[in-house]
Amino acid sequence: MAKAPVQKFADRISKYFVPLVIMLSFSTWLAWFLAGKLHGYPESWIPSSMDSFELALQFGISVMVIACPCALGLATPTAVMVGTGVGASLGVLIKDGQALEGAHKVNCIVFDKTGTLTVGKPVVVNTRLLKNMVLHEFYELVAATEVNSEHPLTKAIIEYAKKFREDEENPAWPEARDFVSITGHGVKAIVRNKEVIVGNKSLMLENNIVIPVDAQDMLTETESMAQTGILVSIDGEVKGVLAISDPVKPGAQEVISILKSMNVRSIMVTGDNWRTASSIASQFGIETVVAEAKPEQKAEKVKELQAEGYAVAMVGDGINDSPALVAADVGMAIGAGTDIAIEAADIVLMKSNLDDVITAIHLSRKTFSRIRLNYIWALGYNILGIPIAAGALFPSTGFRLPPWIAGAAMAASSVSVVCCSLLLKNYERPKKLENLEIGGIQIE
Repeated sequence: MAKAPVQKFADRISKYFVPLVIMLSFSTWLAWFLAGKLHGYPESWIPSSMDSFELALQFGISVMVIACPCALGLATPTAVMVGTGVGASLGVLIKDGQALEGAHKVNCIVFDKTGTLTVGKPVVVNTRLLKNMVLHEFYELVAATEVNSEHPLTKAIIEYAKKFREDEENPAWPEARDFVSITGHGVKAIVRNKEVIVGNKSLMLENNIVIPVDAQDMLTETESMAQTGILVSIDGEVKGVLAISDPVKPGAQEVISILKSMNVRSIMVTGDNWRTASSIASQFGIETVVAEAKPEQKAEKVKELQAEGYAVAMVGDGINDSPALVAADVGMAIGAGTDIAIEAADIVLMKSNLDDVITAIHLSRKTFSRIRLNYIWALGYNILGIPIAAGALFPSTGFRLPPWIAGAAMAASSVSVVCCSLLLKNYERPKKLENLEIGGIQIE
């Protein structure tokens, strides 16, 4: 597990702490020894069982023993270990300390749409053919073209196409040659000696395909209902329009609202069209939307936000989200997402619940408040303990700290830091999440 950057603070202190303590220990012995030899204090201060040299030596040893870099060294790793363990038990897999630290600084979250804010189980809800063509043959060509694609909408199209071949459990689609996947736009291939292009409006225009008025009207209508419109071109002519709907995740709007109350800004970045993206974003209360974005554009948006001073988290589930997941300060992958996205992310939301985004941030903040408390205790202990061990109270009160008590105090400081970290095991999610009804996504 990678060290949390805050651990470097303890490492820097420890680098100078040990030689400083050795110097303080020697200086303490020398000061008390010289004071004894030069009669700098009454002889009555010296216990009957020792002389001035032994008294000075006891003060020097006590300083050496009570000084405890151990508590500083334990302050971060113990809290990180407990925090990541608690996260795992709640279904939030935090890969390392660096991710845990990054999450507590997050003040802007970039959400992908499909499979993240939506359920990720799109279905074809409408098909409109613009030319005289048998629907069965139309979907034969479309399914054959789409079968090699890994886009979330592909599964919906193929599942719908299977309805026209109910007699076959696993139908074999016609061979697709020269298959090309244009990320963020669609796919094209040669099927039965026909050039088939399935994708968005931009892909059609890039291939110099004229989009009929009827198709544009249906796209507008589809997108206004927060559905995704897919155009199908065969041999350079638009033959049909598919309307695909992907329902939003239950409780997503409440999650965005809670994030806003935590002073975390929410942004949606998607490869979908502007109308569909804006319609869905309005349901969540997300004000900033970036639509028709390619994978590299998602990453660029993340870097743009970072340049503005935001600590950015990216939440996504697909291959096309991977560049943005890597670019973000903290990448969060949906557990039901692709292996590439999970590999690229720093935190994996195993239950695929959006409320776990809040859990990750809240847990991180609690963990780092505990780390700060550990540091305050460890530093405060040394700031108070070393002068007492050096005999600061001895002239006025006669109190001195024997080495064995100093050793016990040193061990107690380390134990107290560990116990403070272990209290994180009592962590509870924000009460605002208790009433949310958010179902996980099951992979079939």
